[in-house]
Parts: sequence; structure tokens; C-alpha cells
Amino acid sequence: MAWTKYQLFLAGLMLTTGSLNTLSAKWADMFSAKGCHDDPEHAFTHPFVQAVGMFMGEFSCLAVFYILLCTDRRRPEPRMNPGQSFNPLLFFAPAMCDMTATSIMYVALNMTSASSFQMLRGAVIIFTGLLSVTFLGRRLQKSQWLGILTTIVGLIIVGLADFFSKHKDDTHKLSDVITGDLLIIMAQVIVSVQMVLEEKFVYKHDVHPLKAVGTEGFFGFIVLSLLLIPMYFIHVGNFSDNPRQVLEDALDAFCQIGHEPLILLALLGNTVSIAFFNFAGISVTKEISATTRMVLDSLRTLVIWVVSLALGWEQFHGLQVVGFLVLLVGTALYNGLHRPLLARIPCCAHLVATEEEEEEGRDSPGERERLLGDGRVQTPDES
Repeated sequence: MAWTKYQLFLAGLMLTTGSLNTLSAKWADMFSAKGCHDDPEHAFTHPFVQAVGMFMGEFSCLAVFYILLCTDRRRPEPRMNPGQSFNPLLFFAPAMCDMTATSIMYVALNMTSASSFQMLRGAVIIFTGLLSVTFLGRRLQKSQWLGILTTIVGLIIVGLADFFSKHKDDTHKLSDVITGDLLIIMAQVIVSVQMVLEEKFVYKHDVHPLKAVGTEGFFGFIVLSLLLIPMYFIHVGNFSDNPRQVLEDALDAFCQIGHEPLILLALLGNTVSIAFFNFAGISVTKEISATTRMVLDSLRTLVIWVVSLALGWEQFHGLQVVGFLVLLVGTALYNGLHRPLLARIPCCAHLVATEEEEEEGRDSPGERERLLGDGRVQTPDES
């Protein structure tokens, strides 16, 4: 069935805003400007300030939710399900996981390329799968275990591509690249904990995805904004690139923005894109399918990689192509995207039917859709 113009718009919006989210964050990292008190020009390395902006974008999803709810209630026959009432503190623990993982990933983005950053985020399916077996008692299909193993191979290939390519690239030191890649992997462990917490305690309350994202964004924004105060006084030495060598110097960030307004444009691009990305992703799941959303999310990695190459932000390396393709196969296997293809092969059709029957018996109705609707089931790619 052909897509409608609205569905094409949603798909394009998701792909565009999802790509802009990472590209704008990386663009901000590439600026240099003077700081406060006539400090010499230095790189804009303020990952925690960037994370605050990202949570502001998620927080804005609450406003979108209530606007849509008010608009729907004015209709003669309201169709929007606002979900049941819940204790907002249910989202506090997942929000803290989100805050920690996002902050770590923004630190890592300063150390590695945008494309590697996006690809390595595919590691989330490894830890999510393992934790769901351990804490949710879930049984993974053989294809999902194969997808996890394939993803591990893909991550190794991407890591090797970074290792070899940085010998010819002076943008990042090899030690920084390795540290950045490891930080991204570590952040995915925390993201997987967040997913398991959401599935175990949150989704049973039938919370609307936009409201879930907005509530987590609220907690993340408030807590991280307050943490910027002690971070201003925590001395970390050479770990930080700001002049005072503290964990985060928010005042220096604002001074740099004042000297180079384009930094503000990059930060706003990150904030606005994450809000529209969540809205578009949820709408794609609702209007088209969760599978389409996963495919678009994978294409986002390709767009980021191509744009980074075109802008000269990184150099082409053949191993990255291999790594991306292997990660794509791993994600497809884990999320069941191989089933439509195998169903067309007579000798494999019964295997697909068996897997689907087992999955229906294992998962509650709509659980997968809610996970995808919130953007928590991720593919090799993003926050």
C-alpha cells in the first residue's frame, strides 16, 4: 500500500530531525571561542550544558502532549488516549539513568566522530537483551541471540575502523578516540538499565509515550541544571578542556556563546530536533509501523555518516562501511526484520511462524509498540 503525503512527511521529519540531533551536537563541539575574563580562545567542550539542552527538548514533549490532548478534546469524538493517571516519581529512576547516559555520551562525542558515535550506540541491544533475560525473565529467540552476536562483531569492526583511521587524522588523539568509544559502550549499559526499568515499572501503567518522554525530560532538566552548580567547583585537571579545569563551567559556556552566536544555533538545533524527533518517531509508529521506525532509525546513521564525510568532519574508511552493514544485520535480526523475507521462502516459513507464536506468548499486547513509541528500543545509530 502506498504511503500518504502525511506518512511521507512524518518519515522525512523523523529522518531529518534524528540526523540533526547528532550533527548539531557535534557541530557545537567543533567551535572555538573566547571565554569569560578575556580567557584565550578554546574549544567549546561543555557536554553537561549540552545535555541540559537535550533534556529541555524532551521536557517540551509535555507541552506537545497537552496541546494535542486539548485539540483532541475539542473534536466531536475524541480519539486520543491520554493514558491512566500515575505517580510521576515512577519516572525518576529512568530519568536519572537517561541523564547519566546522555552526559557520558556527550563527553564521548567530544572524543570521537559523529558516525562512530551513532554506530556504537547500537550496542544497546546487547545489554538490553541480556538484562531482559536476567531481570524480566524474558526468553530470547535464536534469531535475537544471533543478532546480539552479530552486533558484537559489528562493534569490533567499527572500533577497528576508528583505531586505524585515527593514525591519519589529527582531529582526535588515538587515546581520546578509544576512551570515547568505550564511554559510548558504557553509556549503552546505563541506557539498557533505563529500558528495563521503564518496561518493568512504567509501561504497565499505560502512560502515553509523549508524556513519558516529557516527564523524564522534566526530571533530567531539573536535576542536571542543579548539578551544574557543584560541577562548577569540582576540579578535574586535564580531564576537562575548559580554562578552570573543572567538571563543567556553565558560565564559560555562556561567555563562549556570547562571543560566537553560532554555538547557540547549534545548541538550539539539538534541543528542537530531539523534541520533533520524539514526536515524529511516535507518529511513525502509530501511522505506519514500528518496523518502519526501526528502518528509518538505521538510515539515520547512514545520513549522519554521509553528511560528516561531505563536510570534511571525518575521513572515509572502508571498515566503517563493513561495520555499519554488520550492525544493521544484527539490529534486523534482533528486532525480527528478517521475518518478512524468510516468510517468502517456503522451507523457512514455518520457522517464522514458530518464532511469532512464541513471541506472542511471551510479550503482552502492545508492549513492543510502547517501547518503540518512546524511542527506547534503539537501533545502531543517536539522545
